[in-house]
Amino acid sequence: MTAPPRPPAPRPPREVLPAARDLKPREELEVLIRARYPLIYVVSWEEERVERCLRQIAQARNKKLFVWTITQGLVRSGAEAQRSRAGSNNTSDPIAALDAVVDQVDPAIFLFKDFHHFTSEERCNLTVHRRLRDVALHLRDTYKSLIIVAPKMQISQDLAKDVSIIEFDLPGPGEFGRLLDRIVEDVRENPQVQISLDVESRERLLHAARGLTLKEAENVFAKTLVLDGRLDGDDVSVVVEEKQQIIKKSGLLEFYSATEEIDNVAGLENLKDWLRKRSIAFTERAAKFGLPSPRGVLLLGVQGCGKSLCAKAAASLWKLPLLRFDVGRMFSSLVGSSEQNIRQALQVAESIAPVVLWIDEIDKALAGATSSSGSDGGTASRVFGTLLTWLSEKTAPVFVIATANDISQLPPELLRKGRLDEIFFVDLPNEIERRAIFQIQLRRRGRQMSENDLQLLAQSSDGFSGAEIEEAIISSLFDALSCDQDVSVDVIRRNIAETVPLSRTMSEEISRLRSWAGSRARPASGSLQRVVEESRRKIELE
Repeated sequence: MTAPPRPPAPRPPREVLPAARDLKPREELEVLIRARYPLIYVVSWEEERVERCLRQIAQARNKKLFVWTITQGLVRSGAEAQRSRAGSNNTSDPIAALDAVVDQVDPAIFLFKDFHHFTSEERCNLTVHRRLRDVALHLRDTYKSLIIVAPKMQISQDLAKDVSIIEFDLPGPGEFGRLLDRIVEDVRENPQVQISLDVESRERLLHAARGLTLKEAENVFAKTLVLDGRLDGDDVSVVVEEKQQIIKKSGLLEFYSATEEIDNVAGLENLKDWLRKRSIAFTERAAKFGLPSPRGVLLLGVQGCGKSLCAKAAASLWKLPLLRFDVGRMFSSLVGSSEQNIRQALQVAESIAPVVLWIDEIDKALAGATSSSGSDGGTASRVFGTLLTWLSEKTAPVFVIATANDISQLPPELLRKGRLDEIFFVDLPNEIERRAIFQIQLRRRGRQMSENDLQLLAQSSDGFSGAEIEEAIISSLFDALSCDQDVSVDVIRRNIAETVPLSRTMSEEISRLRSWAGSRARPASGSLQRVVEESRRKIELE
């Protein structure tokens, strides 16, 4: 009998390489260079960081690194820039620079800065487009690569099949940490500088710097040292101010100073407790615990009951920048500009994340989305679709707070789970909450009243919203000033009696809103109230 054949020997395990989608931009850039991709387009504001990354790759691969700009031409990285001169040796001209790339014999990497002006879809760039495609064909059989770095992507359709795109992400906590360590080391011996950074303060500072470039972070850390000679966790506010500059330059979002404290919000204990529990949601501790960043909430309720105030207080509680997203500002008369504006606004919000994005009165902004095809050619529906897709797919830590008054105008697609974490219903304040509102509003204007007076005011203002209570106090102060006396309980009660609250003029709308929210939303404070007392049952006794 013949022996059975032996099973084949097991192959040695292959090295497991990360999938392409798991590669970091620096790793992906090296892979494309090793794979001899001829033309690579890197989208980044940080030329120095990209050049430093390419210098490391060139040293590891034993290649030379050349840098081109329109002012200095093509020079060796780290060498002195050549003087601008006429003649055949001047490589400031893009065609001459591309010719120099072809003439280079040794393995090399060429970094072209600001070259996107010559890759855009313009007739004057046709010669550059053709020469760039010729260079791409030549580089396929060489150990040379051409890298274009630019703050935005501008590629002609002629070059679409020859260029590979890499979006170079902004620095992460590790790079910010190394930058902070270098700055601390530079000023450690200076007796006029105090460094007070424990583990928690350091994490807060690095966490606040996310969304900045390394150069912006270096500038703002230096700014904190110049302002008070200290570097500690309280300098987060200076970092937030630096992010305000980015918002101003975009022109699409409004930056709000988060000055409202969460304790200035009367009542709404369920909502405030939900926000407090997520105050550490954007930290490394939460990430290591396995928690994703919270996506957002929809605050639905009666007008003037503190929805916008909660958005400001949440940003203050979490010590994050607050951006107001005005959907009306996104619309433009030019075809396609509205969609481009909303995409750009969302990109700006993501670029400075973590951040709180406040979409006020989203019901009015999206009111015409369903009938958009017959009114504006479908622009509103496309803008709404872009916003919905972003809410579902966003990975950046952008917490959305959307407020609404009319549920009939809200598309059902917005309400499903996955786009927002929770829907809170903000009702009219009850008696205890009204008393707290009176106390907060009076204290804000330098006034104090006894507990009995506050209780009397709270009982007199049944059915009033927070905004109506504030307006009654302001009117009372005007009346007191005109009579040259201080404000009193009687003056405030008289103004309350002269005011017809919204709960009376729109009682049917509020009842419908409460009915809808009863089974679909979470109450922001306690249980839902009723607008009016139920009528007593009438019985015929005779």
